[in-house]
Amino acid sequence: MRRLILILVPYAWLLALFLVPFLIVVKISLSDVALARPPYLPQLDLAAGWAGVKDFFQQLDFENFTFLTSDDLYWRAYLSSLRIALISTVLTLLIGYPVAYAMASAQPEWRPTLMMLVILPFWTSFLIRVYSWMGILSQNGVLNSFLLWTGVISEPLTIMNTEIAVYVGIVYTYLPFMILPIYATLEKLDVSLIEAAEDLGCSRASAFWLVTIPLSKPGIIAGCFLVFIPALGEFVIPSLLGGSGTLMIGKVLWEEFFNNRDWPVASAVAVVLLLILIIPIVLFQRNEQKNREAGK
Repeated sequence: MRRLILILVPYAWLLALFLVPFLIVVKISLSDVALARPPYLPQLDLAAGWAGVKDFFQQLDFENFTFLTSDDLYWRAYLSSLRIALISTVLTLLIGYPVAYAMASAQPEWRPTLMMLVILPFWTSFLIRVYSWMGILSQNGVLNSFLLWTGVISEPLTIMNTEIAVYVGIVYTYLPFMILPIYATLEKLDVSLIEAAEDLGCSRASAFWLVTIPLSKPGIIAGCFLVFIPALGEFVIPSLLGGSGTLMIGKVLWEEFFNNRDWPVASAVAVVLLLILIIPIVLFQRNEQKNREAGK
C-alpha cells in the first residue's frame, strides 16, 4: 500500500496539472471560433443528458488542424522555432560544457562557490534580465559604446531586433540548465578511468574524447533537452530582443490567443507544438530503456 501511494502521488500530480489541461486544449482545438464567452463552440451541456453529450462530440472537427496546413505562416514558424532552438542548444552546449568541466576539475572547496555563481542569475527576475540585455545590445547600449570607445567599430552595430539578439538572450538565460546536469555527471566521473586510458597510451586529448565525453553523455542529453524544450516555445526573448522580424511559434500563439482571439486555432498550434516535443522524448526514453536492458 505504501508503494502504491508513493507511485500514485506523482501520477495524480501529472493528471491534475498536465493531462487534464492538455485534454482541455485538445478539446478547444477541435472546436469552432465563436463571438461568445468563451470564444469557441461547442459547449458541453450535461443538463441535456446523453443527447447533449452525443451532440457535443458530433460538433467537434479537425478544421483547425487542416487550416494550419493551408497557411504557410504556421509551418514557417515551426521551422524557424526549431532552427533557433537547435542552434541555441548547440551554442549553449559549446559554452556550457567547458564551464561544467572546469567546475568538476576544480578543487572541492571551490565547487560550491562556482555552483553559486552559475545559479546567481536566478536570484533576479527573468524579465529584468531580458530587459537588461536590451540596454546592452541597443545601438546606444553598453556594448556599442564600449566597441566605439576602443575603436573596434566606427559606427554602432545593429544587434537588437535581430536573430543574433535572440541567440544571445536564449544562451544567456538557459546556460545554467546546460551546465548543471553536465557538471553533476562529470563530478561523479571516476578519474581512475582517465588515468588508465593515459597509461594505455592515450594522450590527454584522446582520453577526453574517448572516455570523458562518452561517460558524460547522460548529462549532455539532459542539458540539451532542458534547453531545447523551453527555447522552442520561447515568447518573451524573441518578442523583446528579436522584434517583429523574428518568427517563432511562441509569438504566433500569443497573437492567436490575445490579438486574434482565435482560441481553437491557437490550441491546435499548441497541440502540434506539444507533439513535436513529446515524440523525440519518447523515442529517447525507449532507446535508453533498450540500452539498459542490453547492458543487463
